[in-house]
Amino acid sequence: MGIARLRVHTIHHLACLLVAMAILPIVTRPVAAQTAAPESVGLSSQRLERITAAIHKSVDGGRLAGGVTLVARHGKIAYFKAVGDADHEARKPMRTDHIFRICSMSKPITSVAVMMLYEEGRFMLNQPVADFIPEFKNMKVLDPPYPQDETSPPGALVNAIRPITIRHLLTHTSGLTYGGRRLGKAYHDAGINAGLIQNEGTIGDAMKKLALQPLLFQPGDVWQYGLSDDLLGYLVEVVSGMTFDKFCEQRIFKPLGMNDTFFYVPEAKVARLATVYTYYEGKGLQPIRDGQVVKEGDSSFSADYAYRGPRTYFSGGAGLSSTAEDYYHFCQMMLNGGQLNGVRLLSRKSVELMRQNHVQGKLENAGYGLGFGVTGEPRFLTELGSVGTYYWGGAFYTTFVIDPKEDLIAVFMGQLHPTGGLDLDQKVIRLAYQAIQD
Repeated sequence: MGIARLRVHTIHHLACLLVAMAILPIVTRPVAAQTAAPESVGLSSQRLERITAAIHKSVDGGRLAGGVTLVARHGKIAYFKAVGDADHEARKPMRTDHIFRICSMSKPITSVAVMMLYEEGRFMLNQPVADFIPEFKNMKVLDPPYPQDETSPPGALVNAIRPITIRHLLTHTSGLTYGGRRLGKAYHDAGINAGLIQNEGTIGDAMKKLALQPLLFQPGDVWQYGLSDDLLGYLVEVVSGMTFDKFCEQRIFKPLGMNDTFFYVPEAKVARLATVYTYYEGKGLQPIRDGQVVKEGDSSFSADYAYRGPRTYFSGGAGLSSTAEDYYHFCQMMLNGGQLNGVRLLSRKSVELMRQNHVQGKLENAGYGLGFGVTGEPRFLTELGSVGTYYWGGAFYTTFVIDPKEDLIAVFMGQLHPTGGLDLDQKVIRLAYQAIQD
């Protein structure tokens, strides 16, 4: 082959290679989270150790087995420590990579999944959910509604005067609840629960049963925590054509590098799942073991739901387990306006909408956005923090805060319910704030 011909062949080969590279999908993998000395991001090392001391005090006092705290500022982790035990009886020390059942901290992730589909033009937020899940078309409402009547069992029913919209679900103004109060027995008898116990069937099966129950109040009238996010998870399934676990795995967890976040913890990682404890006065800390069911009023919960059972029910409101670092990745994506390390899940405008208060006049001491609690007004700021923060927590003693003003994220994870009134989770967040020194 002559030199000229060789050059032509080489150029042709190179051009083909470039074309092939152009049509191949580009896989972006987020780099590991950056760390920094606290002082380099305007935090005090000495003051951050007050977090460590506070958790040790609760552990030593027999109020908590252990916990993990992560504090980040300006996109870098400045404090990341584990204190106490993941399983006290087994003498298993807590590690920063232990996995926690995050319960209602699943809700912000579900809301992001919904907003991703919204950004694809699949629906409008004010669109009735019955357009996609027709079982919710002609809903009935308790009369008189909550909060006018908070205690009497279901009796008279009236027609819903407006449909449940996707916005109602995102803001917990849909009329759906978590049982208790007036609908606890009806939910229980229908086999509807909060997702913290083994569930037969799928989320679609459960939501169709839920559609047969009356609403606690007229959609849009009142804020009431409930099963709205479970219905949102089913909406994601219907609209995307994927099971909710696969959607979250492929569209959120993998892109963000959340490699230890699951609806059901894989067998190979169950050993890293921290033990859940109850605390009752006179009994102290007691572990919830496999097969044990704890009853609270009309509701029940377990600890082994996170890895045992049919593994077919993907609760958008409570079903996820995660690590402090994984959840930090999610929070940093939100703080960055919807992207992390070049991977964009949402536009900045969607994040802005999600962290606005959408329930003005419906809550006295707080605000609620699209999947997050929000501190949207100075009157809501009664402890250390900033106006504009958004946050939430989980029933098994996990919590987080995202603060755009201070460019700060704090995540705390324990495993305790009921807590016996322990307020350590909220103290840890305030102790993160008092460490700011710039």
